Amino acid sequence: MSEAVSGIRNKKRALVTGAANGLGKAIALQLSELGYEVVAVDLDEAGLLKLHLQSIETVIGIQGDFSRAAGLKSLADKIAARGPFELAFLVAGISATGAFETIPRKNHEKVLTVNALAPLIIANRLAAKNTVVNGGSLMFVSSLSNAIGYPGAASYAASKDAIAVYAKSIRKPFGKLGIKVCCTFPGPIKTEHAARHAPTAADENKRMPVDRMAKKIIAAAFKGKPVNYPGAFSKIGGIAGCYFPKWTTGKVRKAIFERLDGPVY
Repeated sequence: MSEAVSGIRNKKRALVTGAANGLGKAIALQLSELGYEVVAVDLDEAGLLKLHLQSIETVIGIQGDFSRAAGLKSLADKIAARGPFELAFLVAGISATGAFETIPRKNHEKVLTVNALAPLIIANRLAAKNTVVNGGSLMFVSSLSNAIGYPGAASYAASKDAIAVYAKSIRKPFGKLGIKVCCTFPGPIKTEHAARHAPTAADENKRMPVDRMAKKIIAAAFKGKPVNYPGAFSKIGGIAGCYFPKWTTGKVRKAIFERLDGPVY
């Protein structure tokens, strides 16, 4: 999982956090197929090894724990040292589902640290270390919950909303550095993570296949799109959430929160 010739690099390089599983893995594999070297960051060391074995191009694995706030700056600097990057996808995320008051405080804090604080600090260090190339794209992965709410996963929704506002706030100053700041708002995705936090009887066929979602998000990063709602469901959900917030939140409450078997964290 290391570079074949230390200090020599001719291929374009991309960063993907949360790369061992789910959406992050799908993005990493597709970038590899497109000829990118991938710097893959995840806590799951075994998953990083599997990614390395499945990839066509070089994968440089970095094991790191995004839930440890005290270690985020040093981890972010370690990531930045593997640049420069043409593309950076900050995908890593976790959730905690159930009635808000039944989930321990430490788990709410963990969701906020992994989903919001970690990408904030990574973006800060990438810019400070000048490790996104001029014209490169930095893609934040928010959620459709930004538009429609997410009863039953309040801290998750809060973390994803924070990322969306952060991306909007840094777009102009990062643009002066030659970095295109993008933010995507995917709807339900067919992943193990989604299945774990969904009601038992939920129809997974209503979720977008992860490979398809990854393709749409990568395409948005190539174009440098500041805002991306990948797929018809996300686009319609985003519009409905804007104009009919009470109705959309009520729909989510009935479809998810009221059908949950219990807290999952």
